[in-house]
Amino acid sequence: MPATIPVKDFNLAATLECGQAFRWSRGADGWYTGVVGGEVWRLRQTGNSLEWETEGHASAWPPAGTTATVAQKRDPPYYLSLDRDLSDIVATFPDDPHLRAAVQKYWGLRVLRQEPWETLATFIASSTKQIVQIRQIVELLSQRFGRARWPQRAAGQRRGEATAPYHCFPTVEAIARASLPELQACKLGFRAKYLHAAARRIDRGEIRLEALPAMEYGRALEELLKLDGVGEKIANCTLLFSCGHDEAFPVDVWMKRALQRLPAGTDFGPYAGWAQQYLFYHERNLRPSPLTA
Repeated sequence: MPATIPVKDFNLAATLECGQAFRWSRGADGWYTGVVGGEVWRLRQTGNSLEWETEGHASAWPPAGTTATVAQKRDPPYYLSLDRDLSDIVATFPDDPHLRAAVQKYWGLRVLRQEPWETLATFIASSTKQIVQIRQIVELLSQRFGRARWPQRAAGQRRGEATAPYHCFPTVEAIARASLPELQACKLGFRAKYLHAAARRIDRGEIRLEALPAMEYGRALEELLKLDGVGEKIANCTLLFSCGHDEAFPVDVWMKRALQRLPAGTDFGPYAGWAQQYLFYHERNLRPSPLTA
């Protein structure tokens, strides 16, 4: 039986499909499947209830504490930022009709707390690629270099029926040890050398991703920009989606379009990254086209 978690001001579909993560797939039954913290997760929302299935978890969700313990960091309320007051966050946004429209349409979208290495690596892989291509690259990397994990049997599946494995995203060490031809075989193209170089520098301890959340935002940004192939967009995505830097503000082709609708110099406040994600997702869905992520 899945655990049931009460939720408020939450939109699972918008949160998982808004372009901040590339490994979630939605089934016809409404369940989203992905790999988080080395475990296969299945999530489904019905109104103010979130169902959660994962290996070894059959009990109900316990109340979340004020401090994120190691166990809590592996569970949905932390990963999905359900412990944060969305109304308080949105109250800091600038009063703009375009932003209000985005928030109204996708109310409940939340910024994830992902693992920093996976976030950095997937956004390096995303450069100048469409989202469907990014998903393919990330899946190829995971299948080739990641650890296999098997999900629980789906409802209605008989015991003994074959279940296809999912794969964890490869570790820093796995990518650092890989050869460039092996990485290029995952359709990375010119991005292979940047991903490989980043992994090797992180593996040697030259860049410490685990230190980024505690750094002042500007210092953390400078640290990531030391990596070849990492510009401000990739660095800001990493800081926003995995390091807790809510002020990080990634700008790509979609955001450049969205910002043309707002007054020049708009101050997005302390949660600028959250405002950005609403604007980004709204703009992308207004203009469906083969633009890159």
